Amino acid sequence: MPNLFRIALCLLPLALAACGGGSDSTTTSTSAPATTPAPTATTASAPLSLAAQVGDKLFFDATLSGSGKMSCATCHDPNYAYAAPNNLAVQLGGTDMLQPGTRAVPSLRYKEFTPPYADLLDNPDGVSVPGPGGGFTWDGRSPTLADQTSIPLLSANEMANASPADVVAKVKAASYAPLFLQAYGSDAFTDTTKAFGYIQAALQAYQMEDQSFHPFSSKFDLYVANKIGGNMTAAELRGLSVFTDANTGNCASCHYQGAGLNGSSALFTDFSYENISVPRNMDIPANQNASYNDMGVCGPLRTDHLPTSLGAPNAFCGLFKAPTLRNVALRGAFFHNGVIHTLYQLVHFYNTRDTNPEIWYPTVGGTPRTTPDANFPTYGLITTQYTGGTVQKFNDLPAAYLGNIDPQMPLDSRAAGSTPPMTEAQMSDLICFLNTLTDGYQPPANPPTHGTCVD
Repeated sequence: MPNLFRIALCLLPLALAACGGGSDSTTTSTSAPATTPAPTATTASAPLSLAAQVGDKLFFDATLSGSGKMSCATCHDPNYAYAAPNNLAVQLGGTDMLQPGTRAVPSLRYKEFTPPYADLLDNPDGVSVPGPGGGFTWDGRSPTLADQTSIPLLSANEMANASPADVVAKVKAASYAPLFLQAYGSDAFTDTTKAFGYIQAALQAYQMEDQSFHPFSSKFDLYVANKIGGNMTAAELRGLSVFTDANTGNCASCHYQGAGLNGSSALFTDFSYENISVPRNMDIPANQNASYNDMGVCGPLRTDHLPTSLGAPNAFCGLFKAPTLRNVALRGAFFHNGVIHTLYQLVHFYNTRDTNPEIWYPTVGGTPRTTPDANFPTYGLITTQYTGGTVQKFNDLPAAYLGNIDPQMPLDSRAAGSTPPMTEAQMSDLICFLNTLTDGYQPPANPPTHGTCVD
């Protein structure tokens, strides 16, 4: 079924043209959908509207939390592309700042271009079959940035407010309350429901208007715009080829939404949902319960696509959003459960999930070896080699839904022990290319002439 949701997209025409030229919880709310502007590379910051100025204050206000210690920026740090400032799989929150989340915190950069969730969303490539796409959070259950804000504000393991009224009361007592009234009217606090909606709208306005949420200032952006200092190295260009090649990296099949008009640039996500069954992360306390399974679009946090009964057929089980790869090199936790912690490890997982499952999933019934073979990989999650036993592959997805796993390259279910799709050199080049997606690039005065990401 997942294979019907997408057809591989190739980014190579763009490359050739350029060479010639959240942690989640169960809380939900509703609000009016936001417009989805075309992605455009901005060159200067426009003055923020009053609403966005209020949103700026709200975003950094830790007093809005039950603990008085957590703001939006605590988990979405501007210095880390509005993602988590650490490598924890999930963040701690709640009134005592000790309550763990259940999912990794996503970046808030470039979110304003996300359309509302649809079971059959037209793919941006204009070719692929429509499938699940869009929406906010890892399972897409919030239709807009404004709607999404209620999740952290009201979740017991995040900002831990008991009700929208609690949030409104805190804003009313804040030093920026006069600015709030200036933006939304002298009676803005009179109706609690409306006031909470204004708070949500202000946070959305801030994220949509402030250039730091969509800077388009990476080396890749300079390259596609033919700006001085944006020349890609030979290694980075080889990495781009691996990124687009359907027979090696094939990253572009999910992580590209193409360059368009008016200086727009790639978003490096097509807003789709995929099931690749990453290993269960036992560092997440919820996963200590063997009966707990986070299956993305089909629950448990999202409730409108739940299976009719335990194990009943459901094509949505195991689907999680394909996030943007912009600023991926700044991340310390990857995938919805944060089970991978380095870009090097991430790329090797994609390459060897099937050929070396024993280094990613636990082995049961085997005998651990005191000394592993000299060629036993050391970059995986499992660093102990076993003699005998059974690898518990796809150990975070109930057996009834194994058929939902996407069979696309490089995760094409090839036999264990077979040759991986990418060579070490290709993976090195791919990592070099992914590093060009980091915002804030400044061309060096004296570019290196040799090195891993140069030659």
